[in-house]
Amino acid sequence: MSIIKPFKALRPQAEFAKQVASRPYDVLNSAEAKQEVQGNPYSFLYVTKSEVSLSDNIDIHTPEVYETAKQNLNNFIKRNILFQESKACYYIYRLIMDGRSQTGLVVGSSIDDYENGIIKKHEFTRPEKELDRINHIKITGAQTGNVFLAYRNNDTIDEIVEKWTATKSPIYDFTADDNIQHTIWVVNDDATIQKITTVFQEEIPCTYIADGHHRAASASKVRKETGAKHTENGDYFLTTLFPSNQLAIMDYNRVVKDLNGLSTEAFIEKISEDFTISITDNNAVKPATLHEFGMYLDGKWYKLTAKDGTYTNDPIGVLDVTILSNLILDKVLGIKDQRTDKRVDFVGGIRGLKELEKRVNSGEMKVAFSLYPVTIHQLFDIADSNNVMPPKSTWFEPKLRDGLLTNLIY
Repeated sequence: MSIIKPFKALRPQAEFAKQVASRPYDVLNSAEAKQEVQGNPYSFLYVTKSEVSLSDNIDIHTPEVYETAKQNLNNFIKRNILFQESKACYYIYRLIMDGRSQTGLVVGSSIDDYENGIIKKHEFTRPEKELDRINHIKITGAQTGNVFLAYRNNDTIDEIVEKWTATKSPIYDFTADDNIQHTIWVVNDDATIQKITTVFQEEIPCTYIADGHHRAASASKVRKETGAKHTENGDYFLTTLFPSNQLAIMDYNRVVKDLNGLSTEAFIEKISEDFTISITDNNAVKPATLHEFGMYLDGKWYKLTAKDGTYTNDPIGVLDVTILSNLILDKVLGIKDQRTDKRVDFVGGIRGLKELEKRVNSGEMKVAFSLYPVTIHQLFDIADSNNVMPPKSTWFEPKLRDGLLTNLIY
């Protein structure tokens, strides 16, 4: 069963909440982050992407970057922009995007559960991304990135959350610049805290990582490396738990630097063995059904449909990310491991198909692929069968904001 605990969040004073709240560190590159902090000295990006304080040409993985993150975090605390809760609490976090609402519980989830498979994974991690967060957590002493967990709906938890949000005032309630509304309540009643803890321990057998595999893996490895240095909080990691019926998954698309030595004509001929290919009227192709793909190459959009018999119907084989990986990225382009191969990159669906065109038209990439999104039930099936998806298979929106709730481990 699932072990969770309340924690003493480090959080902003209410008047600074909107300014502190920042998009997750891994959805922005350094240039975008530097642009985002302009005119906002309170942005939590000064902690999660502290290179914004440094020169443009700095290596973002140098010790100076992590030490700067620690200094900036401590500065926010000294200036009373951030303070730590006086008692361990749970928090309720509601996001509203385009009229769609999802509400989760912010808790400490057990690292033992993560290591023992109670918290289920659906993808492998990339070593360099793990190392970045390991260094960030170790040097700052804080888990600043929230891991997004899903669980199968539970009526009791639904009732607790509904009652609390209907009768209590939130500590934060603001609409960010991207028009996503963020509302947070603090659950500080001992009886309610105990009830939530007990329901997860007795009625919810497992949870699933929806977004944040690298943050979870890093928290586990930091515990191993720091040993007795960390407090009890280091046995848990910062998570927000959402019921599955409130979640929506977006597409997670691919761009590739080259055609593996093939001409455009030869490349198209090779992939036509496994796909039916048609050229569009230069309209961007957003797949409308499973096993349909868009491809942008040499300024043109193509629609690809996987031919019958080219894929299996098991939980992994039926996924469009698997079909693309096996039949194009591996078979034709020679990309064997998407976690480590620098020729491939990933573009979240929230950026739209124009971002794919931009990456190719700039000359940075040669070809782009748009995919139909994975469903939450496919994610559960894969995790339950102890399988893993190809990396970066799911993109969840809306995103939790960094800086609103942080877990200090020492």
